[in-house]
Amino acid sequence: MQTATAVQRKAARPRADALRNRERIVNAAREIFVEHGSDVPLDDIARRAGVGNATLYRNFPDRDALVREVVCSVMDRMAQAAEQALAESGDAFEALERLVHAAADERISALCPMVSSAFDQSHPDLKTARERTEGLIDEVMDRARTAGQLRPDVGVGDVMVAVAQLSRPPAGLGCLKVDRFVHRHLQLFLDGLRAPARSALPGVATTMEDLRQA
Repeated sequence: MQTATAVQRKAARPRADALRNRERIVNAAREIFVEHGSDVPLDDIARRAGVGNATLYRNFPDRDALVREVVCSVMDRMAQAAEQALAESGDAFEALERLVHAAADERISALCPMVSSAFDQSHPDLKTARERTEGLIDEVMDRARTAGQLRPDVGVGDVMVAVAQLSRPPAGLGCLKVDRFVHRHLQLFLDGLRAPARSALPGVATTMEDLRQA
């Protein structure tokens, strides 16, 4: 005779397996999108994740759904990195440094092409992830600015553009070969963000909305 707890555990097992499969698909998709771009066949993603095609399509009925989930997962990790930097770094500029290096590790430049004109940027999941992430990045930068450590003429968009450009070239161009230079060059960029500024920047501080409208 099975106890109620045993029955509950048995019933919950497929749900746990399903969640693991979904996570494996998203991780595999992120890796392969970084390496080859988002047009890679979905069969290749299923193969790398170690699941059948039916499992992939059961979780993600089309490419847009999978791409959106990959982008949201990256933004969620960015938000977590920002929260951790705010909680653990007593120095405001050090928190910003930690966040920028974490953003580079997320390969955000390879994911940028996915957010194209054909991408549903108004989807609720994407909007929620984006607002949370951008709000936390703003908080990290505001703290450094208030402390007098961050030059006042830079915005979130300025930082994200630099991270995307410095972290790696577009997917599929042998970009893994330059990984060892990424954090060195990012640190040079970060030193240029410190106050007092050595020179005046042309134009005005760039926001994320500016980037979306570009």
